[in-house]
Amino acid sequence: MEIYNFLQVSDAIATAGQPTAQQFADIKAAGYEVVVNLALPASTNAITNEQKIVEDLGMDYVHIPVIWEKPTLEDIERFFNVMQANTNKKVFVHCAMNMRVSAFMYLYRVIHEQTSVEEAKQDLQRIWQPNDTWQQFIDKVIAHYQKA
Repeated sequence: MEIYNFLQVSDAIATAGQPTAQQFADIKAAGYEVVVNLALPASTNAITNEQKIVEDLGMDYVHIPVIWEKPTLEDIERFFNVMQANTNKKVFVHCAMNMRVSAFMYLYRVIHEQTSVEEAKQDLQRIWQPNDTWQQFIDKVIAHYQKA
């Protein structure tokens, strides 16, 4: 797909930056059933009627707005719950640039799918090298789930 920073994570999961309204039709045509948006409504290129576009195409829409400077454990837990609830569906996850999403997917794969840290990190680093805020968040989430 021609969507900014598109990454096919598995047969059932793909991630990207913000799709255009037309690209949501391509996402539907590719068989995706659920769209998860981690961007804020005010993010770069955000589409004001995104939920309506996605739902009119017959896909489920989940919005978990994650503040770039302050991702939280609540955000990641909501994300994990959505991903776990949709393991039998094709899920397309996006934010503005695929940076939030790549960090969330890294954590999901390591914690819930038992993907090796090395393999998950390769996909994360195809998109970006997390800054201090996000690296601390990743470390915090890993520590939180190792205790659980």
